[in-house]
Amino acid sequence: MTKKAVIIRGDGTGPELIDCTLQILNSVNPSNIEFIVCDAGNEWWEKNKGPSLIPSDTLDNLENSDACLKGPTITSIIPDSPRSVAVTLRQKFDLYANVRPIKSVSSTSPLIDLLCVREATEGMYSGIGYKIDNDTAVTIRKITRSSCNRIAKFAFESATERKWNSVIAIHKANILRETDDLFLHEINSVSKNYPKIIVEDYLIDNFAQQLYKNPERFNQKVLVSTNLFMDIISEEASALVGSIGNVYSANFGTDYAMFEPAHGSSPKYKGMDKVNPTATILSAAWMLRYLGDSISANAIFNSTEKVIADNKYVTYDLGGTAKTSEMTSEIIKHL
Repeated sequence: MTKKAVIIRGDGTGPELIDCTLQILNSVNPSNIEFIVCDAGNEWWEKNKGPSLIPSDTLDNLENSDACLKGPTITSIIPDSPRSVAVTLRQKFDLYANVRPIKSVSSTSPLIDLLCVREATEGMYSGIGYKIDNDTAVTIRKITRSSCNRIAKFAFESATERKWNSVIAIHKANILRETDDLFLHEINSVSKNYPKIIVEDYLIDNFAQQLYKNPERFNQKVLVSTNLFMDIISEEASALVGSIGNVYSANFGTDYAMFEPAHGSSPKYKGMDKVNPTATILSAAWMLRYLGDSISANAIFNSTEKVIADNKYVTYDLGGTAKTSEMTSEIIKHL
């Protein structure tokens, strides 16, 4: 049975990163997967306007697909403009777990291997806010027991799958007493079903400092937190592996998943054939694995890691001089 994967081209450098990734996908020629390339993002919206950054035909394709790969997109800061593509899709498909592996893909020092698990449907990104008057605005940090419970289960299951023995909960319960007390309660409650896994907890500010000071301390551990906190921590962690251009990610729901590079669209580099394609390519490889083609996925991971380790055809952020297209071509050679 053929599966369908929507490929969203995105904004800024997104289209060129997606083009390179499609070259990779066509090179491995995954069996029984149909790719449907679509538009979405701020650049499309500026031309067409409307209530969403996602065109209706793209949304139709998404609803009839098994997964999607989203190129990086721009989210406008113009008041009353639509919410981001990522947040829209996370909430529409209930993609509650945003997952970012932070793993060294070359001989960087120190060597890092940890997993960031982020609750992705509520918290500060719930979209609940209003102005009281011209001087005062309020955003509500919505936290629910059910969402905390399922992200806790996801974190412990992720540790179990990797045969890791530690889950670290990151919070600010000393200040955000109601919401983060609820989050911690569900972490500790779920942990009772995983007696072989150690639970640690850190205040968000202390953890940010510890991660910078002693990152090896967190190797082979699953980090889990609420939406905004883990968004920030995973971004900080990306610096430990050379560049956020290396960090791929997935958003999982019960029966759908969206894959995307962790970085933004870098519009200032648009059309310059300059940015690192690794995160987009490896996000696509992870999507293939999710859709059942582990052979193609493993081939892409192995060839990409080899190109980075060889350090001859890598982009500027990895200390090289290669163009996006040149690094892509080298990955294809190793396939």
